[in-house]
Amino acid sequence: MLAMAAPAAAETAIHFGLDWKFEGPSAPYFLAIDKGFYGEEGLSVEITEGTGSVNAIPPVATGAVPIGFADINSLMKFLDQNPDAPVTAVMMIYDKPPFAVVGRKSLGIETPKDLEGKILGAPPPDGAWAQFPIFAAENDLDVSKITVEPVGFPVREPMLAEGKVAAVTGFSFSSTLNLKRLGVPLEDQSILLMADYGVDLYGNAIIVNTDFAKANPEIVTGFLRATAKGWKAAVAEPGVAVEALIKRNPAADAALETERLQMSIDANVLTDFVKANGIGSIDPERMAGAIEQMKMVYEFTNTPDAAAYFDASYLPTDGSLMLE
Repeated sequence: MLAMAAPAAAETAIHFGLDWKFEGPSAPYFLAIDKGFYGEEGLSVEITEGTGSVNAIPPVATGAVPIGFADINSLMKFLDQNPDAPVTAVMMIYDKPPFAVVGRKSLGIETPKDLEGKILGAPPPDGAWAQFPIFAAENDLDVSKITVEPVGFPVREPMLAEGKVAAVTGFSFSSTLNLKRLGVPLEDQSILLMADYGVDLYGNAIIVNTDFAKANPEIVTGFLRATAKGWKAAVAEPGVAVEALIKRNPAADAALETERLQMSIDANVLTDFVKANGIGSIDPERMAGAIEQMKMVYEFTNTPDAAAYFDASYLPTDGSLMLE
């Protein structure tokens, strides 16, 4: 009777801050909750929406949120400007970043050069906008000929749908399907994925507060293992993953979000590198090249150090990172 009355072991509560809204690409994390993957690691995970990849970094750096999801390139700049900030990336999710310029063919946008003489809508906290200078440099764009209109996230795609701007910066799987929902057919959309136009960067990663991680290494590794299992389950059954998402965002269109999740899996997550090495790790040579490319458009105050931006030591080594 005493054994029956004993309380179950308490789970550790973890706040996980996303970069963006509850959309298709966030479904794997909710699936990991519903399938008990986080629970198996002794974790009770609360997930909150974000307001952009750039804005996702400070809450983790201050310790307000122990674990988050953000653009690693914006993290490089943040750490250059705040070298003592206790934050780093520990698990790469978007091996091929979804940074894109999305335009309308009917408004004259089909190639990067077509942006000259046009209006480009760009939300200041947008991860894709943060990388636009590299995209412009790699494609020899005269940025003085591009009118940049700072726009808020809620009006970004509506302004393009209404023809008030000719193109916008955004994540490919977000902007394209938002436009489709607004009545702009894919046939009229030009999707200029920056990774296909000379931008050889990594994308969004799981980031942690390093003070928290050093004090709780098992928790961080457990979180990453459960997250990998969530992505593996989502790759196998995207529709089931989106069902977990819809529980948290009932207003979402299940078919559209399944399409969005599948786009992110095919183009950004399940790359050849990930198929061979599993989700989460990086290629040191590629990271060194990404830092050199960043130098083209950003003047580092301090000597850039890849070890400060990504720490692979928390990744599980039990084979759980393999998605296939």
